[in-house]
Amino acid sequence: MNKQDLVSVVAETGEMSKAKAGEVLDAVFDAITTALTKKGGEVRLVGFGTFSTSKRKAGKGRNPRTGEEIKIPASTTVRFKAGKGLKDAVN
Repeated sequence: MNKQDLVSVVAETGEMSKAKAGEVLDAVFDAITTALTKKGGEVRLVGFGTFSTSKRKAGKGRNPRTGEEIKIPASTTVRFKAGKGLKDAVN
């Protein structure tokens, strides 16, 4: 399922136009992004899951073509932990 498929499902379920459903989804995605960019940001959706950020340390890697060692900078990544409701629905 891609974003357009999701917009279609939300439009049908919510009895609204696809344009309005797209705006709603964009607003939800923007709210989650904004919450995660704050220090220690976390978004908990009970029954669905939790989005959180995590720090990755800098490290060393190798270029697979040349074997040359490269430096991998430290970064922040997003993690998702599925909630009980989502786990039960999938299993």
